[in-house]
Amino acid sequence: MATASNPASGGSRLVQKLARLPHIALGLAVLSILALIISGLGHQWGWWHFRSGFTIMRYAAYGGIAAAILALIGGVLTRPGSGRRGFPLAVIALVVGGITFGYPYYQLRIVYSVPFIHDITTDTINPPQFVDVVPLRAGVENPPQYDGAEVAQQQLEAYPDLGAVRFDEPPDQVFLAAHDAAQSMGWEMVAASAEEGRIEATDTTLWYGFKDDVVIRVAEEADGTIVDVRSKSRVGRSDLGVNAKRIRAYIAELHSRMGK
Repeated sequence: MATASNPASGGSRLVQKLARLPHIALGLAVLSILALIISGLGHQWGWWHFRSGFTIMRYAAYGGIAAAILALIGGVLTRPGSGRRGFPLAVIALVVGGITFGYPYYQLRIVYSVPFIHDITTDTINPPQFVDVVPLRAGVENPPQYDGAEVAQQQLEAYPDLGAVRFDEPPDQVFLAAHDAAQSMGWEMVAASAEEGRIEATDTTLWYGFKDDVVIRVAEEADGTIVDVRSKSRVGRSDLGVNAKRIRAYIAELHSRMGK
């Protein structure tokens, strides 16, 4: 004779299955954060184009937010006092998933908070020119030439604090300090001509391995020395504000070495 199923028993089995969510969430979170990390390293190692890396990053972020949601549900079901195990796993999955989603979201916020430019200089009228760096930029997405008045206007609106640095000391003294400051930034030094007052270097980002080139111009003025800096990305439309940040950091280091 057939017996009726017990609805309470079915509900209990469902809860038991849902109690596995912390394990599922943690697995998804780990896979997502690994995808996030490899999205940049893969480009740096030559496995794919950086835009493919950005696509991987986007899907990693989707996985991260999904893992965080599953972790929240699993955490509720396995909370202390519930008699079910897995709450610590849910907490770890929530943190890892949150980071995996949060970092790309933070980067996206930056993209839309800064202008879509990648060539920043303290002199938008007569920017320092690349010389020895030019062959290194052969075939790259962004040519070494300055991008012109439209970019200059966007920079002036976004970074009004950036401008030439002036010192009372003579050019030879300032040049030595400027060169030492550039070396201290951890850049790859490309050229240094005291006669021309020109220093060129390349900075490589840690994660994606993007290369941005820097040229520093040290020139004599009637009452001292003026220093201008330019930083330009080799690829990409937007630099996420990195070039402006780099110039600020360099100027601060130069001031420190000049005792200002």
